[in-house]
Formats: sequence, structure tokens, C-alpha cells
Amino acid sequence: MSAVDGNGTGTAGAAGPVGVTRRTLLGTAGAGLLVGAGAGAAGAVAYDRPAGDRAGSGADGGGALGTGRVPFRGEHQAGILEPQQAEVRLAAFDLAAGAGRDGLRALLQRWTKAVDRLTAGEPAEEFDNQVALDAGPCSLTVTVGFGAALFDKAGLADRRPAALEPLPAFPGDALDPARGDGDLFVQVGADDALVAVHALRTLQKLAAGTAAPRWQSAGFARTPGATARPMTGRNLMGQIDGTNNPKPGEEGFAAKVFCAGGGDQPAWLAGGSYLVFRRIRMLLDHWEELPVDRQERVIGRRKADGSPLSAPAGSGEGTAVDLSAQGPDGGLAIPADAHVRVAAPAANGGAAMLRRGFSYHDGLLPDGSPDAGLLFLAFQADPRTGFTPVQRKLSRGDGLSRFLRHEASGLYAVPPGVPAQGYLGQQLLEG
Repeated sequence: MSAVDGNGTGTAGAAGPVGVTRRTLLGTAGAGLLVGAGAGAAGAVAYDRPAGDRAGSGADGGGALGTGRVPFRGEHQAGILEPQQAEVRLAAFDLAAGAGRDGLRALLQRWTKAVDRLTAGEPAEEFDNQVALDAGPCSLTVTVGFGAALFDKAGLADRRPAALEPLPAFPGDALDPARGDGDLFVQVGADDALVAVHALRTLQKLAAGTAAPRWQSAGFARTPGATARPMTGRNLMGQIDGTNNPKPGEEGFAAKVFCAGGGDQPAWLAGGSYLVFRRIRMLLDHWEELPVDRQERVIGRRKADGSPLSAPAGSGEGTAVDLSAQGPDGGLAIPADAHVRVAAPAANGGAAMLRRGFSYHDGLLPDGSPDAGLLFLAFQADPRTGFTPVQRKLSRGDGLSRFLRHEASGLYAVPPGVPAQGYLGQQLLEG
């Protein structure tokens, strides 16, 4: 999907302080979820916290950044509604032959025990290599999803959601199966790279013999405290990325992001979500050859401040987009194939999703071009009415698609949060 605008138009603001809970975010109107860029290339969520709460404050550089703690247990899994961390590690695992339902249950129980401790800033009881020994929890979150093939392997085919059907092929896709899909998906986020790496390594060790690693990706976002004031971040194209996204507290927010059960949605997934993952390489060499005014017409927003081309320069990224506005020449102020127009909810039957993407830069390709772009992550109540129709339209009519390559993909059912005395996925395995 794409980078700069989103499924909706609106204003951006600042979110709550470090340590804000998912319940606080959901219950606070205008919590300041800065929107992602829509349905195409980038689409990061930027929940910003006041700079003073994010940067280290101690004499040795430590402080609030390291002590930020996100509760692991709750109504929804952590890592969906929380402020975006500086670092992310994504990974997928395939269940070993013969592991079955009992093996999956035992693995999820081991992961639950370890994540409980790691998110509290405590060493895991097993396989702790002391890499993160000196750090606090650093807002660590671990989010787990289930791929479609897992249900057959674990003897749970009758509980596989209908919405977990494979994503269709989109024009321009160049997908590498080895870098996508998988039975178990893990998103590990933290404000410190060592904390994130250590957590993922712990999960891998605990999975040995039950599930084998399939692929991994590493991404990053703006480091907390890097700017003098809270502001929307930029993606690797240099565009302000995070202007419009569904916001906690808005009417209908939960219905867009979380499953309610009923219809063809299984009861065990109530309170959970669906996650679409796409590894999207940006053709940066080609993009950077465009003059800035051409880049702005591809996006539909000014590069300097994110203001829409339908509004005066300097009006700001929060200015509502007017898709009917005309320019001085009488033509559309926002071109017909501009990303913000093609991605707008009005052009997609109101389809919306909560994007939480991270940039990646993995060096150079054999031709010398950057292997860089977006790890696109989008949470939604139903991909059939969220990601799929929007991406289908973007892949055919979005001018930005000329500068993107979708190279990996995955779709996962994200179970609801972990009960007080329960474990990850208990609703599925014992419901």
C-alpha cells in the first residue's frame, strides 16, 4: 500500500504520555493518532508523545525512554494501539511436522511466560543471553498472529476464519514466498534495538523443535526525542507520513480495527484483528530524480509541510483535503492519479485500516540501487473490506505505484489480548 495519506482526512495531534494504556487510548477522544499515508507505500502510524517524556532525562542519558512499559495483558494485544516504537523486528515461523495442537499450545504458553517478564523489564527465565541486561522495558511489545496454514497443521481447520483466505494477486506484485506468509507471525517493537533483538532471540530459542524460523525483517521509525516537539515523521521518500488514520475515540474506530464476532467471524477472534504485512521497496533512485513539484503532484500534498494541494501553501497537514478543488488553470488541484485521491475512503467505499508501518534499509541491490522502503503493517476488522479493495484500486490507478515494488506479503489472524491468568491464543485453543 502507500505512503503519505490515508483512509480518511482529518487533523493530526499529539497522543498521551509514556506508559499510556490501550484502554486510555480507546477511551480518549482526539488521542492524536497521526495518520498513515493511506493504502499504498508507507502508511506509518505515529502516535507522538511529548518530547520531554520520550527522551532520556537522567545524568547518564537514561530515564523515561528506558522505563516506558506497555502492559502485555489486556483486551487487545499490545503493539496495535500503542505509540510506534523506534525499532521493530518482524518474523514468521512454520510449525514443525507432528507438533499439532498440543505442541502449539505448549509453545504459546512458553512465549506468554517469557513475554510477561520481558515487557516488565525482567530477564526471561530461559535462554537469557543478557544482551538487554542493562536496559529497562523500553516500551517493548510483542504481537502474535496466526497464518492460514497453521489451522490445518494444528488440527484446527474448523476454526480457521473465512476472512483468512489468501490475498488476491495485485497488478505489479513481485512477491517472494520465502519472505512472506508463515504459520506464526511475530511483531516485536521497542525503543531500543538491543531490547527488540533480545526479545526476538528469546522467542526463537523457545520455539526450537516446535516451530522453525521462516523469515525476518528489521525496521525503524523516528527515535523518541529526536525532534524538539512532537511532529509527524517522514518516510524514506521524504514525505510527511502519518497524517490520516482511524483514531481511537472516533465513532466507529473499534469496528474498523477489531473483530466483534458474529456472521462468518469466529467467536474466538472477538477482540482480535487481522494483520496485513507487505514488504514494499521504494524505487528511491527514480523518485529522487523527480523535481519536488512533480513529487507533490504524485502524492497530492506539499513536501515541506504536508498541506494538501487543494489548500494554500502553509495551511498544514491537518487541513482537510478537497478533492473537487481546482487549480489556477481550471484543472484539478489534486491530480486524478494522486495518491491522496485514489486512497481516499470516498473512493473506496469507506474502507479503512489502522496502519503501523516502519521503514527499512537493507543495503544495496546488485544494480547499486537501495534495498529500502516500507514494512507495511495494517490492522483491520476484515481484510476483505479493508486492505483488499483499497490495494486493488491503488495498484491500478495510483501514480505512486510507479515508484513501488511489493516484494513480500502475509495475512494473519491476530487473536485478542491475553487474559489475566491465561496465555496467547487461549481463546482459539480452548474456546
